[in-house]
Amino acid sequence: MATSMAALAGRLEEILSLDSHPVAVFLPGDEASASAFSEWRRLAGHRYCQGLMRARRGESVVIEPKELACPAAASAFGFRDLPEQLANGRGLVGFGIVGEAETGRAMFEGMSRLRAGSVREVALCPLAAAPRVPDVVVVEAMPESLMWLALADLNLAGGARRRGDTAVLQATCVDATVIPLMERRLNFSLGCYGCREATDITPAETVVGFPGALLGPLTTEVERLSTHAVKRSRDKVALHHINSAKPEKENANGSV
Repeated sequence: MATSMAALAGRLEEILSLDSHPVAVFLPGDEASASAFSEWRRLAGHRYCQGLMRARRGESVVIEPKELACPAAASAFGFRDLPEQLANGRGLVGFGIVGEAETGRAMFEGMSRLRAGSVREVALCPLAAAPRVPDVVVVEAMPESLMWLALADLNLAGGARRRGDTAVLQATCVDATVIPLMERRLNFSLGCYGCREATDITPAETVVGFPGALLGPLTTEVERLSTHAVKRSRDKVALHHINSAKPEKENANGSV
């Protein structure tokens, strides 16, 4: 399985021209399922998005509930209740994210969350190092790279339009992890204030997440796209065609 994960990860990184690793996310519900990660580095005082950052740069890490520093992410994973100052929206007003507390309240009210106590810890590693098929795969990259994943997903869905579900808040924990896990589908986001403040994600990058069960089919479809569509698009064939066309002849008074 490790070899298979490494091969799939390698193909995605190569075809999509990724500058960092796709991340395998595991959300074990009990001690037995968490045993595979017992030797991984335990992070203290980290946000979930910061754990993703470390994993996409090559580390294998675990964040336990008491060490998850972001209260919003802790709520999303069912570790603890959302603090009242966030739940009522006033905290987001303080951050300057929203202008009205009611807007912030509605944002949190609509967040997808895992059942309290259903997850024991969060384990993250580069996809190539995953010991088994992950619960979710998260990819942070340039939009052009992630577009091919979305197109691959559309092909698997027989042409059905793809949906990005976001509150422009909790982009990595909810948009790219909880929603793909709960709804068993690929989801994409433009990022959020939190992950852009707390991690090394660049202004030119964003995030996509999908269930680990889709990894094989998506990679196969990305492989197919790479044989023609990806190369032609990146070579900008249509653009070069108009740029290389002969200029129109000037008329007698010098205008075109």
